[in-house]
Order: sequence, then C-alpha cells, then structure tokens
Amino acid sequence: MAEEAVEEKPANLVEAVSELLESGTVQQARRMLNALHPAEIAHLLESFPAAERKLLWELVDEENDGEVLLHVNDEVRSGLIEEMDDEELLAATSGMDMDDLADFLQDLPATLTGEVLRSMDKQNRQRLESVLSYPEDSAGGLMNTDTVTVRPDVSLDVVLRYLRMRGEMPEFTDKLFVVSRFDRFLGVLRVSDLLTREPDRTVAEILDRDFEPIAADTPAVDVAKTFEDRDLISAPVLDGEGRLVGRITIDDVVDVIRDEAERSIMNMAGLAEEEDLFAPVWSSARRRALWLGINLLTAFLAAYVIGLFEATIQQVVALAVLMPIVASMGGIAGTQTLTLVIRAIALGQVATRNARALLLKELRVGALNGVLWALVVGGVASLWFGRPAIGVIIATAMVINLACAALSGVVVPLSMKRLGIDPALAGGVVLTTVTDVVGFLAFLGLATLFLL
Repeated sequence: MAEEAVEEKPANLVEAVSELLESGTVQQARRMLNALHPAEIAHLLESFPAAERKLLWELVDEENDGEVLLHVNDEVRSGLIEEMDDEELLAATSGMDMDDLADFLQDLPATLTGEVLRSMDKQNRQRLESVLSYPEDSAGGLMNTDTVTVRPDVSLDVVLRYLRMRGEMPEFTDKLFVVSRFDRFLGVLRVSDLLTREPDRTVAEILDRDFEPIAADTPAVDVAKTFEDRDLISAPVLDGEGRLVGRITIDDVVDVIRDEAERSIMNMAGLAEEEDLFAPVWSSARRRALWLGINLLTAFLAAYVIGLFEATIQQVVALAVLMPIVASMGGIAGTQTLTLVIRAIALGQVATRNARALLLKELRVGALNGVLWALVVGGVASLWFGRPAIGVIIATAMVINLACAALSGVVVPLSMKRLGIDPALAGGVVLTTVTDVVGFLAFLGLATLFLL
C-alpha cells in the first residue's frame, strides 16, 4: 500500500493542487493534501499566493496544523496564525516537543502564551520555561527536555527493565545519559552497549566518561559543526553548573544547517531568510529598497571616478568600450575569493594565524590569473583598435585590479567579521565597489598618463 501511495503522488505537487483548485474538486484536493507529510504541506503553502494559501490552509486537517506550522517559514506562519482562532491554536500546540513548542510560542499573542502555560502540568511548564530561558539560536534554545537518564550504580538488567516499563523511548535515542542524584552529568551509556554487554554489569563499568557534552549557551552554528565533526545523532546539554538540562538531536541540527544556508544565500542579495515568496508587493518593495539604495550609492561612486577622466574618454573613445572588461574581470575574481573566505569563516577554518598565508595564496592566484588574462585581453584590444599602447594599458590595469580583487576578497570579510558585521550580507557590495573603483582608476589613470 505504501508503494502504491508513492507511485500515485504527482511529480509536481504545486501544479497538481493548482489544477484541482481550478477545477473545483476541493474534496480531492483535501484528500491529496492531507495524505502528504506535514513538511510537504508546508512547502505547498509557501508556494501559493495569499488567496489560494488561505483556501489550502482551511483544507488541512486540524491534527496536522501544529506540525505544518512548525515547517513553514516565520513570515508565512505569522499569516496563518492570524487566520486561526484561540481554540485552534491551543489544539495545534498539543503534542509538540518542548523545543518546537518554545519556538512556536514566540509567534503567539501574549495572552494565548499564558493560556498555553496554564494548560500544562507543573513539570512540563518548568521544562518549557527552561528552554525559553535560553536564546533561540543557542544550544539551550535548540534542546529538548525529553531525556532518558540512569544512575551509575545500577545494573544493565535494571536499566532494560526500566525501559520496558516506560514503554517507549524518545526519537533519535542512541544513548542514555548517566547522572548523579544531583543531576550532574557523568557520561553516556550507548544503547548498543546496553543491548550487547552482560546484563549483570553495572552502568559505571561501561559508561563513556569521555563523551563531551554541549554547554547550553553554545551558539547554534557551533552545535551544528560539533554534530558534523563528531557524527552525532544526539548530545547532552549542560547548564553552567554541569547539570543535565536537555539534549539536542540530529533533526534539530539539520534545521540549523538549512536555515544557515538559506540565510547566507538570501543575505547576499540583501533579503531576509524568512521572506515569504508571495509577500505583499509593498512589503517586499520596502525591504528591497534599502539594499537598492546602498547599491546606488556605490554606483555613483564608480560613476564619479569615471567622471574624473571625462576628457580622456572623449579623446580616446576606445576606453569607453574597454572599461567594463576591467571592472567585470575584477568583480568576478574578487567574488570567487570572497565566497571561498566566507565559507571558510562559516566553517571556522580561518583564524589570525593562518589569515596571512591565505592572503598571500590568493594574491598569487590573482596575480597569475591577472597576467594570463591580461595577455589575452591586451592582445585582442591591440588588434581591435590597432593601437598596441591601449593593449598594454588594459593588460596592466587588469593585473592591478585582479590583485586588488584578491586582496579585497580576503580582507573585506575578515574585517567585517571582526567588526561584528555579517560578511555574507555586505561583503559583495563592498567588494564590487572596490573592484569597480580600482579598475576604472587604474585603466583610465594609466590611459591619461600615457595616451594624452
């Protein structure tokens, strides 16, 4: 049956649902929609304009509401929440994991948040408040409180009986956490060891005391890197006093990695990572206007540099034809270096000690590529305009600009990082400005010196 369901799923869900809505077969659309995983429903909702999205949201079964709301981006979630009454929102929170509930509550009205807290028993309320006490982008904000803990002095047989009495274990449980009677973290008991070692042995004999826990105040990106480096499925989270307060699982880390990748891509264009694809026109235009204004200022700066050499361009028209080549080659070379360095910064591969080596390496690459393509462009320009001097000038300007592009591609992101500015957000604009100004200045300046 599962195989048949997979075969019947349309190749393009957006087109299939659109056709059903247009044809008026709403019930069939409802059945198709609710047969999907909540993440797929969320993807569909993000893919439709506001009117169709509202209709689709009404077709989603109430028991799926909570899971779907967790998978859509923040801006879409806010819009959907506005369409729901208090009863629906309270129902959507039931059954959520603590980490998911903590994220969800931040989008709810304050009055409803209080109502959700009052509907919980004391133990769960304390667990939720523990998660909410940490920043959202920290290990404490990511963690879930559904931990399975054992004491070191009990036997493996006792642990197995305890797990059978529980009846179920939290998802992604590959290890149990060993704690003292004061909840101090002592180590981990791997499920594989629990199942394969002699049942009369004690937990203390086989627990892994060297397993490194994660501090609750660790930034989320560092948590993701730790999971990647150590191939973790789950990890314990400790407070400042070494007490176990929760655990982080691989599904939470995948969300962090995805969000960080989306943030980097969107920031390079000056957009918010949670921007709704079908946000209102005025809202989208207002957000993008600032970034366009910044780019306009940099364009005026480049135009000003060109204006300084207006007389030179009037006398040697060939310069106007060749100018974009110098700036374009510098921009592309600089962007290559910038992208490489931003990635290295994100992965923690660049530090003060190796920054100089990276800079020298990129300067050599820039100089080598500069000489190679300078010879090509210089030769073409000489033949095109019949003036070897123009070929020599553009070749020299290209070498200068590509070397400057390599220098800027390293220095700009590292400097921004030191100043607390996200290199992915503003690095491209600064780099383009530098390569444009230096390219025009070198090319037109040399032409003024040697052609007039």
